[in-house]
Amino acid sequence: MVNFKNFRGTVSQINDFASGQNGEGCFKIMSVQDELGNIVNFIVSPTTYFSNYEIVNVGDVITGYYDGDAPAPLIFPPQYQALIIVKEHSYQNVKVDFFNGQLVSSDGQLKLNLTANTPIMLTNGQTFSSFPGNRNLIVTYGPTTRSIPAQTTPYKIIVWC
Repeated sequence: MVNFKNFRGTVSQINDFASGQNGEGCFKIMSVQDELGNIVNFIVSPTTYFSNYEIVNVGDVITGYYDGDAPAPLIFPPQYQALIIVKEHSYQNVKVDFFNGQLVSSDGQLKLNLTANTPIMLTNGQTFSSFPGNRNLIVTYGPTTRSIPAQTTPYKIIVWC
């Protein structure tokens, strides 16, 4: 189980990142600034998953997810290896978290109600054929109930294997 942490803000810069490997141009450093002026640099690698495979540009509002238990250099601004990048849209919500066997998120804030038509995919776009419970999920959804936990029928579920 990944200890997902996140940072939300506006992309202020995107530059090449020298990885020291034969991957020139394959790694990017993305600077993100929140509404309070806090800055985080995300290292974006070829394995970073971009929700809906969207292109991110300077000025876009994103949420970057990283492993809170992974080592990080003690520098300012903080620098994290981005696992998942979600470009914000007003018409949808995205939750990245571990969901238990009852499909409730680890923070107890969201419960998923699946239908036969709920697409459940792997990060590579292939269909996931098992039950998605007890896994790390990237859930795209719309309206929720006002209950606790809020309940929703997801638009799409990506299983983070």
